[in-house]
Amino acid sequence: MSKRDYYKVLDVPRTAGEDEIKKSYRRLAMKYHPDRNPGDKDAEEKFKEAKEAYEVLSDAPRRALYDQHGHAGIDAARQGGPGPGGFGGAEAFSDIFGDVFGDIFGGARRGGRAQIFRGADLRYEIEVDLAEAVFGKTLELDLTKLAECEVCHGSGAAKGSSPATCETCNGNGQVNIRQGPFTIQQPCPTCRGSGKVIRNPCDVCLGQGRVRRSKKLSVRIPPGVDNGNRVRLTGEGEAGRNGGPPGDLYVEVHVREHPIFERDGPHLSCDVPISFVTAAAGGSIEVPTLDGQVMLKIPAETQSGRIFRLKEKGVRPARGGDYGDLFCRVVVETPVNLTGEQRELLQKFDESLRKGGTRHSPRQKSFFDGVKRFFSGKV
Repeated sequence: MSKRDYYKVLDVPRTAGEDEIKKSYRRLAMKYHPDRNPGDKDAEEKFKEAKEAYEVLSDAPRRALYDQHGHAGIDAARQGGPGPGGFGGAEAFSDIFGDVFGDIFGGARRGGRAQIFRGADLRYEIEVDLAEAVFGKTLELDLTKLAECEVCHGSGAAKGSSPATCETCNGNGQVNIRQGPFTIQQPCPTCRGSGKVIRNPCDVCLGQGRVRRSKKLSVRIPPGVDNGNRVRLTGEGEAGRNGGPPGDLYVEVHVREHPIFERDGPHLSCDVPISFVTAAAGGSIEVPTLDGQVMLKIPAETQSGRIFRLKEKGVRPARGGDYGDLFCRVVVETPVNLTGEQRELLQKFDESLRKGGTRHSPRQKSFFDGVKRFFSGKV
């Protein structure tokens, strides 16, 4: 069966740089490695194919030879020795393989020593009111997580005993496996990288070194947090394994919808209803802010939809900066439930306006003039 183009195997363009080639290979190696796909022959073949492509494209002389002569050039070089530049492939493959397994096994240590595993990070979602998000609040959380066993102190061994050194890897946590001309390191299959085996497991954690436990935490939500912001509590995630550090806890904040205000970053906005008398004659009204009422002056002849800006009545962001503003959009409210007398007064008022012609309603005049031009074809 003919070999596929190495660039297509790694799914990179021919102009790809070294980092892009390495990143693509790491992704494929993690996906198709035999340890992750036991018994899957197709995955094994794809892994070998990706490895071969990476060995060539990651070495500049061999890549140049492949770009010029294709697979025939690489095959000819193999028959004549290690190839241009003396490249044997083992060093580059060992480097990338170590990177891959650092990701697969959660940041375990390399270099022939027993591996330690950092605990998993946790996420906790909370809901707060807008005022709580703006001014901050201290909350109590009830969290259930994997914590270190208090009986064996994380060792996994029963009281009075201790873990034994793994005989397969001699306590290194890793074993060397030969694949053709390459020698690679893998986590020991007996101790799973810990370098120790539990012959007499703890009765409480059953040899795991960790137990599920509830814990109450106090978390301070800082002033100015916005929807989707996270508060990090270092070391409050799950306990690590084999002496590894604990993970972190991320508290994700969700802000409830407010009945009056809408938030856009540091700024707030709201609709403020006013009577048509106030809109026409002007006046002062009280408007709400998050820290109390303030007076807003409405000038005469204010139209519905006009926006007034109240400086520094918004939110100060959690990461610092100036306070935002509050934008008040006035909405002229049409009176309802009128009495007969009120209707009569309004009709008299309307008649007096009509006597003044269109000078009292310039927007209405402009609108109807536009309508006439439209239908007359003069627009």
